[in-house]
Amino acid sequence: MEPNMMINLAAGAIFGAIAAYVLVLALREAHGVSVTARTAELEQSLLNRRIDDLLERGRLEREREQFSWSGWRKFEVMERVEEGGDICSFYLSPHDKRPLPPYLPGQFLTFNLKLPGSSSPVVRCYSLSDAPHQEKYRISVKRQAPPRDESRADIRKSSSNWLHDNARVGDILDVKAPAGHFYLDPAQRKPVVLIGGGVGITPVLSMLNTLLERNSEQEIWFFYGVRCGREHIMKDHLKRLALQHPNARLRVCYSDPEDGDIEGEHFQHGGRVGVDLFRDLLPSNNYDFLFCGPPPMMKSLYEGLLDWGVPDERIHFEAFGPASIKRIGQTKQVDEVNEATEGFTITFARSDKALTWDGKADSLLDLAEANGIPMEAGCRAGNCGTCITAIKAGTSRHTIIPSAAAEPGTCLACCSVPTSDLTLEA
Repeated sequence: MEPNMMINLAAGAIFGAIAAYVLVLALREAHGVSVTARTAELEQSLLNRRIDDLLERGRLEREREQFSWSGWRKFEVMERVEEGGDICSFYLSPHDKRPLPPYLPGQFLTFNLKLPGSSSPVVRCYSLSDAPHQEKYRISVKRQAPPRDESRADIRKSSSNWLHDNARVGDILDVKAPAGHFYLDPAQRKPVVLIGGGVGITPVLSMLNTLLERNSEQEIWFFYGVRCGREHIMKDHLKRLALQHPNARLRVCYSDPEDGDIEGEHFQHGGRVGVDLFRDLLPSNNYDFLFCGPPPMMKSLYEGLLDWGVPDERIHFEAFGPASIKRIGQTKQVDEVNEATEGFTITFARSDKALTWDGKADSLLDLAEANGIPMEAGCRAGNCGTCITAIKAGTSRHTIIPSAAAEPGTCLACCSVPTSDLTLEA
């Protein structure tokens, strides 16, 4: 969207807010409704807040448009911080020293990593874990446990370990601009519940930091689930935020506390983060729920919130990897697609290979990788758009509703299956 268009939209929204306020006053006067000075003061304060929010949203949109970039940009590792729990934070600044666009809290960066043993760069996505700042970005990455069977090690899964072992201060990394449709609008003032499990804390921590840096007064609940104190990262930071901001209610859950983990001091609840806990603590279910964590936790939360009567449109989550959560109505759709797709011929034009789709692969990307066909991929959950592939002939269908946009004549290979014989430009 062009900056002038965004300015016009913001101006129109402000005019609309003022016009609505004037209309309310006129209707009250016409019907003889008296308004106390205190009521008028409160209404004027709400109007001023609304205008401030709209102006702030317009400013952020202008800066995103002005400072964003396309393709890969060089970033320098400025600092590494070991957070505990096998998680390391990397602070990155643009090598060209130009300002950074403000991102929406919850979004991620896409990296182009040149790993030893890989014939082509590996593309991976990592969530931004702090509030937006113009001079630096921060990601927090968890070291992955080595596979039990080394012969089945996937070079793409070693990127996190490579960053831990090799990305040093002064190194240069190739990075795409912030992206992603899982985010919190920092200008909104509705009560929110933010939930992180393990390293899934990163995007929701970005949301929390952003709201509190802006001195938001809205009701905020922040739930964080880990197994024990050894995995509890950002402990002092979270405790400090809770002390400084009474509207931010921090609840840490240890599912398997160890000796020395003291309930009431290191954590507030024994057990897993779940809807039963929300029922006990929250005054109602009238919140926006945003969460990220291990797939079993997210599946449990999504289904539990629906059972509790939370509308689907108020449940927001981020999933990385093939085990994505399927929203209402998607499971039946996916089963029907899988039952109808066996026997199709999938032709990879650039690689000059033709394969039979037998329905065993989860996606076109999985079929390609199993047969040595190189395809770029990042999140593997339809979020980043890295795997977008042109369709030269035939049809396909996404097995989930992807966050990233796929233009007509293309598909996101990480979450697509064929619905006919198919020719891909790959």
